[in-house]
Amino acid sequence: MLRVIVTDHARKRLYNLRQERISIIDIETAAHDIPGHIPTATRFRGFVARSGRVFDLVIKDIATGRLVITIIGK
Repeated sequence: MLRVIVTDHARKRLYNLRQERISIIDIETAAHDIPGHIPTATRFRGFVARSGRVFDLVIKDIATGRLVITIIGK
């Protein structure tokens, strides 16, 4: 199982208006759904939270797992 690490920066962004109603569980589920290896920070678009909010993730794979760098709400 791939370990998903959410940075402090990403967690703080969840309190912003654009990211409201997006949970950590939504982020982890979206990060697990991305196949393959991501060697550089890459933006993935069009994920939908359980609340219906659409968001993007910036992700990079590191030695200890998949690092979620930031969340961009729509």
